[in-house]
Amino acid sequence: MDEIIKRGAAVIALTLGFAATSGASLLPAPEAVGHKGAFTVTITGTGSRPMILIPGLLSSGEVWGRVVEHFASRYRLHVLTLAGFAGVPAVDGPLLPRVRDELIAYIREERLDRPVLVGHSLGGFLAMWIASTAPDVVGPLVAVDGVPFQPALRNPSATASAMEPLARQVRVMYGAMTPEQLGLQTAKALTGMMSRPADVERATVWASRSDAAAAGQALYELMTTDLRNDVANITSDVLLVAATKIVASNSDRLEMALNAYRAQVARIKHHRVVAATQALHFVMLDDSTFLLSTMDDFLGSATADRTPGEAQ
Repeated sequence: MDEIIKRGAAVIALTLGFAATSGASLLPAPEAVGHKGAFTVTITGTGSRPMILIPGLLSSGEVWGRVVEHFASRYRLHVLTLAGFAGVPAVDGPLLPRVRDELIAYIREERLDRPVLVGHSLGGFLAMWIASTAPDVVGPLVAVDGVPFQPALRNPSATASAMEPLARQVRVMYGAMTPEQLGLQTAKALTGMMSRPADVERATVWASRSDAAAAGQALYELMTTDLRNDVANITSDVLLVAATKIVASNSDRLEMALNAYRAQVARIKHHRVVAATQALHFVMLDDSTFLLSTMDDFLGSATADRTPGEAQ
């Protein structure tokens, strides 16, 4: 079991995909609850403009609690939790393509007018996939430390095909895990991804209520799907918030990290990359004040209806 835990923690550190919730960031009582096969959704907020919030791997939508509280008077908030994570039943077969397709269908069925998409980590990847696939249905996009192809953040020469053997191993490894093992490896990995020990403890609970095989499938898909060319289809404005606390004290390392993030979104027509220098991976927990002020500024100037070639 120790070897499984050690290898699993390394994979989490590589993919930056786990999430947690804080006792101070629970969602308000939802006004409506819905369920698609690949996700559940809670709806709250008194505003008229729609915003969809997508959490990361093994995360409950409650990770967005502070964001929901901040925007509840201005937006109608649709908060997701993905199948297999934090107590939501898993689904068979591919997960992320199904989330993509079902969320696009949800936007159309609910007649949501160009909703703002906000995603953390794996959720940011999904938001970009949705906006690449159906650019006509989405508005501005905020990716919180989520990128089109995460392996290339650490290794610029990484390709989806080169990641395939490791991704298969990850899927098999996760499929063999017990809830206890998943919780233990989560506790080990998250100490470097969020600042507060209480958040790490709560993340362990979320992981122990999740389906390890679903996590392995999601990681496989995340590691072998490269959207860096596809994101050229996105016509909405995109904000990428890069969690850079770990390198912020060294200007050279900070600039190198930011260049890696910029390369990820270089083909997006209208984008900006902002460094969250006081936050680890979970920016919404580590530095919510910075994230919310940055989102306010971005959403105040973003245009949902850009045409190709229009300057920001």
